[in-house]
Amino acid sequence: MSEAESRLLQATAVAIGGRALLIEGRPGSGKSTLALELIDRGAALIGDDGVSLQLEDGVLVVHPPPRISNKFEIRGVGIFEFETTSAPASLILNLDFPPERLPDDLALRELLGISLPVLPFDGTSRAAALRAEWALSRYGI
Repeated sequence: MSEAESRLLQATAVAIGGRALLIEGRPGSGKSTLALELIDRGAALIGDDGVSLQLEDGVLVVHPPPRISNKFEIRGVGIFEFETTSAPASLILNLDFPPERLPDDLALRELLGISLPVLPFDGTSRAAALRAEWALSRYGI
């Protein structure tokens, strides 16, 4: 696979219903906490604080990262091993920017030639995992 078809991305990702939800933000912004809440609700871990993106037959697929695959840090508790999966990229939740009350048009980010919607998101608010699932159902591709 050529360099243009593969890329590492600093983000946390889970799979929900066969689609990858990427969670990005600065350190301490709540990426892993939101992912853990989603896993508790039935999501599968793809990668914690790092994922591998690969373009496969025109589909952007999110894979566990090399070297730290299966590792998940629960802040203040330790590092644990989780089963991981891969899934097509569907939506990016960005925890660094304040969300709009009623988002209109989402920005798009191009990764390996594929445009993904980006939703500013508060991952620390009440029912964040439930809201993330609804965001994926509404805005995910």
